[in-house]
Amino acid sequence: MRDILITTDPVLLSFAGSVLSDAGIEAVVADQYTSSIEGSVGVLPRRLTVREDNWRAARAALDAADLAGELVQDDEPRG
Repeated sequence: MRDILITTDPVLLSFAGSVLSDAGIEAVVADQYTSSIEGSVGVLPRRLTVREDNWRAARAALDAADLAGELVQDDEPRG
């Protein structure tokens, strides 16, 4: 699995997951339970991950949804 989006914004995370689902790309939210422990402070980010072989297609789908500025860059370390 490879990170495609890292955020503390639950609405952004939900929207991105919905975009990927509509595109037929399975995504998994990592760190969901860890970040829920901190309550509503919103300091621990959640990671949206996709399979490595779906990463470029997922990026294209999220780019088309105007989320390019929110995405993990291609040269960032992989999770």
